[in-house]
Amino acid sequence: MKFIVSSSQLLKQLQHINGVINANTVLPILEDFLFEVANSRLTVVATDLETVMRIQMDVEAREAGRVCIPAKILMDSLKNLPDQPLTFTIDKNFGVEITSDNGKYKVMGENPDNFPKEPTADDTTSFTMPSTALVTAINKTLFAVSNDDLRPAMTGVFFELNKEYIQFVATDAHRLVRYKRTDVSCPRPDSFIVPKKPLNLLKSALPDNEDELTISYNPNHLFVVHGTTQMSCRLIDARFPDYKVVIPADNPYKLVLEKSLFQSALRRVSVFSNKSTNQVALNISGSELQLAAQDVDFSFEGNERMQCQYDGENLTIAFNARFLIEMLNAADGSEVRIELSTPTKAGILKPMEQEEGEDLLMLVMPLMLNQ
Repeated sequence: MKFIVSSSQLLKQLQHINGVINANTVLPILEDFLFEVANSRLTVVATDLETVMRIQMDVEAREAGRVCIPAKILMDSLKNLPDQPLTFTIDKNFGVEITSDNGKYKVMGENPDNFPKEPTADDTTSFTMPSTALVTAINKTLFAVSNDDLRPAMTGVFFELNKEYIQFVATDAHRLVRYKRTDVSCPRPDSFIVPKKPLNLLKSALPDNEDELTISYNPNHLFVVHGTTQMSCRLIDARFPDYKVVIPADNPYKLVLEKSLFQSALRRVSVFSNKSTNQVALNISGSELQLAAQDVDFSFEGNERMQCQYDGENLTIAFNARFLIEMLNAADGSEVRIELSTPTKAGILKPMEQEEGEDLLMLVMPLMLNQ
């Protein structure tokens, strides 16, 4: 088998799927890309048994064939080659010879029959959505996903489907993000949990534009198709917690802040907070907000004042500053509104201005105040 392909095109496509491959896998074949050539089209597949990604591109080829090529050495060599046509020649023992303008490189491939089979898209339900809608949803929710493997349901993003909208929810029990799009219509009410890793891979592989994606799912797998890029992943088989009961129905006190000023103040003050809690106390009275942090063990202390618009009774409430900073990153616009009630009840953070068809709500649990 022999085919000719542009080195830069190949590298660009492989970078989309290279993240699937784990560094320390049990099966050596999982460290390879599966190359398949048929009808002058090259398909490359990468998998870790849970997530599968594949890309397709046109190449010059006279015959069909398949081979597994070790991913790391191929990526490392492509990164160092200038843009030029490369000729891949594969012999019957799966030896791979790559010829460039000035060089010849050899690597031992593996038998493609040993490569794991992909899940088949049987009995799926499908819908379409703009690529930018999914990329934005991932960016706004992924940071709140839990890393606690003992609570598998929280280690992914909950997709909640409806005929009028699609909702994405992530929580780690300390904070919660709910992002809703009313410009996407799904065939029927449904829900599933998508793991963190495939969402991270999609975020880098998909363009942030209006291209149409096709999303299909069945009880076990999710399938996403964009042009010549495809991904499938196993869904998390667990029950997502009833997040609706956590969201307070009415937080009467409203605090409006300039996002960038608040974020900068949090960054400065949190330097002096306890490293395990990142606790920063917010003392709100009238139109002034005081931020205070201290680490008693080291006698560190930081305080700052800033202007705010506040409608409510004087209040002192403490939060994890890192959580607030990450939530502010996810909020678009120049101002945010924080809805509060008592020092022990969850605060709700929303951007003051939201795009049409979007609704972002973020919730954060308070910390016990250091007395």
